[in-house]
Amino acid sequence: MRFENFRHMLSYNAQNYPDSPAFFYDENGKTSVTFREFYDAVQVRAGELSKLGKTCRGIFADGSYDSILEIFGSVLAGYQVVMLERTLPESDLRYLLKYADVDSLYGPDCLVQSLTPYLSSGVQNGKGRIIFFTSGTTSVSKGVLLTEESLCNSAYNGGSLLPLRPEDNLLCVLPLNHVFGFVCGLLWGFSSGASVALGRGPRHYLDDFAFYKPTAVSVVPLLLGFLVQNKLLNEELNLVLIGAGDCPPTLFDAVKAMGKRVSYGYGLTETSSGVALSLEDDPLAMTICPDDTITLADDGEILIEVPSCIMQGYYKYPAETAGVLKDGVLHTGDLGSFDENGKLHIIGRKKEILVLTDGTKIFLPEYEAKLMLLLPVKEFAVLLRNNKPVLVTSDPSLTKEMMLEKTADLMRTLPRGHQLSDVVHVAHPLPRTATGKIKRWEIQKEIES
Repeated sequence: MRFENFRHMLSYNAQNYPDSPAFFYDENGKTSVTFREFYDAVQVRAGELSKLGKTCRGIFADGSYDSILEIFGSVLAGYQVVMLERTLPESDLRYLLKYADVDSLYGPDCLVQSLTPYLSSGVQNGKGRIIFFTSGTTSVSKGVLLTEESLCNSAYNGGSLLPLRPEDNLLCVLPLNHVFGFVCGLLWGFSSGASVALGRGPRHYLDDFAFYKPTAVSVVPLLLGFLVQNKLLNEELNLVLIGAGDCPPTLFDAVKAMGKRVSYGYGLTETSSGVALSLEDDPLAMTICPDDTITLADDGEILIEVPSCIMQGYYKYPAETAGVLKDGVLHTGDLGSFDENGKLHIIGRKKEILVLTDGTKIFLPEYEAKLMLLLPVKEFAVLLRNNKPVLVTSDPSLTKEMMLEKTADLMRTLPRGHQLSDVVHVAHPLPRTATGKIKRWEIQKEIES
């Protein structure tokens, strides 16, 4: 069913599944809260928040029941909600509070206390708006302005292709401050009356599946690889949704060999999550979600028109919004193709961004500019091979040993998944466009062949 907003979704479930569990979570053992109990609790919290005289609430959502109650309560109270990542440096958080007009906070007491002096004066007309930040390696993130309506539509849009049942139990293990985790780890369940089991964080990846016995889960490829390697997927699990990064075919095969259905999703924060899902044997051949119209530009760029789910824009970045959202069509910067059956395949990324298997991103201009200062060779590009960053060059003098030596100090400052793993040599100058930009998609094809 398509819901107009969060209140409509919660009230419908409370009326139609009043005694069914909305959540399972761990509180000295497995505890449940019914849909009626949750809706009542949200209304109480919304009433409390409406008395504070605030307008924009920043929320450090840790995946707990209380943090989810705070999200829904804040939205129903009319706040603009800003989804924050608690692991960011405090200097970045201070900037984001001012940028997003946050005038009140929810999260760990110590963090709220240290950040309270940096709160803003709030916002006008923020009701129903929810900001998710793009993930990148630059210090300044852009806020993607979504709405409760667009998020509800996204859950309906994907759920119409990949429905859950009221008797399903969806395990929520992804961060809720990322739109994939919020929609596919939470709203996907709520949109169908299914229960949502709240994962207990990375320390419990080893036992959450045995504890909750879910029937469905949404994961990023890196986490799925860990779960498969350690044989942690429970017998009752029958549906695995993968998204937010490239997934090795061997991982699809491993999950299917366990007798579980696998679906791969393509989507963006700017579209409130997924726009295409694989439904058949080939996990990379994706069916377009019913609300979406997808076409390809002459150079293969994926163009998306989805009025029901599209972002309102990048918060306070009108020029950047206009650069990607033109006449209601989102220019994704991703490259794709359609097969003979009309299924969408993702070829690569036209944007100068690498998306890793854990969903994090490497902003290549920034990354390569740092390498340029360290390496004696200037003809190179950073790409992915076997889902790891590699340096591609036509200069045979640059060896892996030299690269590791020259970049050692830089690599130590980066997350492990962002560190260069190898040097790949090609026997010709790197192909470039007429304006001198490296044709990364051509090189990607070559190093994978």
